[in-house]
Amino acid sequence: MKHILVTNDDGFESKGLHALIEALKPIARVTVVAPTMEKSACGHSLTLTRPLRFIELDDDFFKLDDGTPTDCVFLSLNKLFEEDYKPDLVISGINKGANMGEDITYSGTASAAMEAVLQGIPAIAISQVCIDKCQNIDDMGYDLAQQSIASLVKRIFEGEFPLPERKFLNVNIPPIKAEECLGFKVTRAGKRAYGNDAHVHWNPRGHEYYWIGLPRLDWHITEGHITDFEAVRQNYVSVTPVHLDMTSHDDIAVLEEWL
Repeated sequence: MKHILVTNDDGFESKGLHALIEALKPIARVTVVAPTMEKSACGHSLTLTRPLRFIELDDDFFKLDDGTPTDCVFLSLNKLFEEDYKPDLVISGINKGANMGEDITYSGTASAAMEAVLQGIPAIAISQVCIDKCQNIDDMGYDLAQQSIASLVKRIFEGEFPLPERKFLNVNIPPIKAEECLGFKVTRAGKRAYGNDAHVHWNPRGHEYYWIGLPRLDWHITEGHITDFEAVRQNYVSVTPVHLDMTSHDDIAVLEEWL
């Protein structure tokens, strides 16, 4: 039987995580290792300054005490799997909110998939896009996300993972009902339009503090292959191949001449 390692960045109690588990259990054995608390936007960070503990909550279900999604994958492969027996697939999600464009670099959800492919294991990051920051995703449900990830995993297990080493699939689900979806669309990562939203407040003792806000999901229109933003807006499930080589290959010759 195939074996899938599941994690997320919203924490072990997230409804998106449990929706993912529900979708995968008919397909494979599922082992879950998730952070104790939300670790959104933690990026590809490892915890190096303090020890971490696995806490077993149920069979094949663990929380990693104050660990990051990257910690969850890294330590799971060290503790829960034998050296010659690794999971067939790592899936991170279902994230509450989009992970599109350059947000991939912030994303704890995507970073768990990054860690998996660095360790030689195929991986998928899956996120549920919301209409705006006020939408209650849990009320909307995860039916389309569940159907989409089940379809992708079955396709992988019936054949093979479609990407070579050190590359993963980044999947974003449009905020619509399953029957409204037009299918899958292979996309490139779009160009996110960023703001600088931070709110200043004062605590009861008069000390100033800042709270980083959640920016609107805006992007720049760019020429070329359809982007993840555009596909989701057109009611497609966006599937983006992501690789970890951050070299700007097109600029090597220019830089060599410049130097």
